[in-house]
Amino acid sequence: MYKKRKYYTYILSNKKNGTLYVGITNNLIRRIYEHKNNLVGGFTKKYDIHNLVYYEQYDSVDDAISREKQMKKWNRKWKIELIEKDNPNWRDLYEELYPIS
Repeated sequence: MYKKRKYYTYILSNKKNGTLYVGITNNLIRRIYEHKNNLVGGFTKKYDIHNLVYYEQYDSVDDAISREKQMKKWNRKWKIELIEKDNPNWRDLYEELYPIS
């Protein structure tokens, strides 16, 4: 049976109210693992941005890309409000997606 692919738009942060990064992926667990282990060069590695604080799931890559572009244009206040609506303590959601025993 064919498994339908999912796409994710996500926000990472280095700490509560810290530096934010918006990205997109088709494999959220793998991508956050890459960020956490500095396997991804650039902005997230330079600023030590490893905590998954928000994500959304989409069935369409076009929808996920559109949402990522929209969020990247937002001001910081809007992104913080979006995060704090579902994650007021800025906990690292990666630990819930991929619990470490």
